[in-house]
Formats: sequence, structure tokens, C-alpha cells
Amino acid sequence: MAKSDSNRGKRPSKNYKGGDNKRPQGKPFTPKQRPSAPQKKSNPDEIRLNRYIANAGICSRREADTYIAAGNVTVNGKPVTEMGYKVKRSDDVRFDGKRLSLEKKEYILLNKPKNFITTTSDEKGRRTVMELISSASNNRLLPVGRLDRNTTGLLLFTNDGDLTKKLTHPKHNVRKIYHVHLDNNLSLADLHKIEAGLELEDGLITVDSVSYIQGAPKREVGVEIHSGRNRIVRRIFEHLGYTVTKLDRVVFAGLTKKDLPRGHWRYLTEQEVINLKNIK
Repeated sequence: MAKSDSNRGKRPSKNYKGGDNKRPQGKPFTPKQRPSAPQKKSNPDEIRLNRYIANAGICSRREADTYIAAGNVTVNGKPVTEMGYKVKRSDDVRFDGKRLSLEKKEYILLNKPKNFITTTSDEKGRRTVMELISSASNNRLLPVGRLDRNTTGLLLFTNDGDLTKKLTHPKHNVRKIYHVHLDNNLSLADLHKIEAGLELEDGLITVDSVSYIQGAPKREVGVEIHSGRNRIVRRIFEHLGYTVTKLDRVVFAGLTKKDLPRGHWRYLTEQEVINLKNIK
């Protein structure tokens, strides 16, 4: 007669240490893990081509992929149509033949107050317009054109060199409107002289329009002009014997001072940038 096994069907006690699958005390049992594959380090000097194009301000990344596939983009002189292609920051990347800069284009509109000069620095220690937009960007933005120290109003800043050239070149006839305050009422005869054009020391100057400000004294005048000559509005009235006591640029290239208090700045909207670039 076989001897019965009194331990059959019973669980091992907590102190059981036998068997091949014992687990170490105090440590959870986990399957043996496979060593992970070494991760490829990204090169900080490389950037995806579509992102490069987007950062240059041409279009969105998704639109950039379309242009890349269509063959609009070259890298170091060779067309690139591969999605996900990476370029170095030192590479010559061109869109429709025009070299791109990785620096994102920015556009800032300032309502300039008095007593600030339009320059990036001043050896005499005078306050410059750059102080007023110092918190706007980490990029080096430059003013488009100039406003005199005592002239107030709209002043545009950007790092877009092509747009700056367009907005400051006389052939594009960029529209500017000034609100002029004079020391005396402007006579109707002198207003007509300005309309007809004045011969100044540096040649004939014509304005697009000149008129009294509605509801204001006749020493307040609105002048629309496209000339970029130095101090031209002040010189027009000085030529006729008036002193300009206050000069404010209220419109520049279609941009206005609406909701922009004196001394404050704002970023241009996408549509405003498109409008500026479409100026013929």
C-alpha cells in the first residue's frame, strides 16, 4: 500500500524557498528585458527643410511641403523634392531662386512719441526709438524711413530688407498722411500754392492732397504726400512763412494709428504684411 502524500494540494508556506522560479525577497518579478537599441542623436545644426522655409516667413510647413514636392526649392544649387529632408543652417537654401534667411521676418508698428530720434544708437546719449521696441523681438529690427525727433506718429520696424527697400523707394509712391499744426491759420491762397506745387531749394515738390482739418481751426491741416525727402512737410510750410508746432504721421502705407496709443507698439497682422508686400 502506497504511502499518502500529506502535502498534496496544499500551498507552499510563505517561507518556501524551493523551486526554480523563486522570486527575490522584496523585489517584484519582471520578465527579462531586452536591451534597448541606442537612440540616434539629433544634430542641433540640422533642421527640416519645410521648417526652414516656414521660419523664413514664406509659408506654413504644410504649404512648404507642397512647394518642395513641386521643385520650387533648391539646396546648395540642387533641387530637393524629398519630404523630411534636413538642411544645415549654413546651407544655401533658395525658394524660386531667392536665397532664404533662417531668421523669421517680423514687423512692428510703433506710435512714436516726441523726443525720440529715429536711429539705432546715438553718440550724444539721446533717447532713440529702439528703446521703445526693445521688448518686441530678439531679432535686430530696423526702422523703415525716419521721423524727426519732434515728429510723432507711425513708424514701422522690420528685419525684412526687401520690404524696407520697397517702402522707402520713391517709385513705389508709398502713401503718407500727416496732421500738421501751424503757428498761424493757413490762408486759402497758400493752400492753393501747396496744391499747385512749390519750388524748394532741392527742386519742385508736389503733394497728393492738402486740406483743412474738418471741425478744427485753420491752423490744422492734413497733408497727403509720397515724397521721402528729409523734413519735407516742415519745409513746405516754412517756405511759406509758417512754423510747424506739431507734426503727426497718422497713415503710413495703409497702416493707421487705430487702437495704438502714443508710445506703444504692436505686431502687424498677416493681412497687413500681405498688403505691404503687394504694393506696386
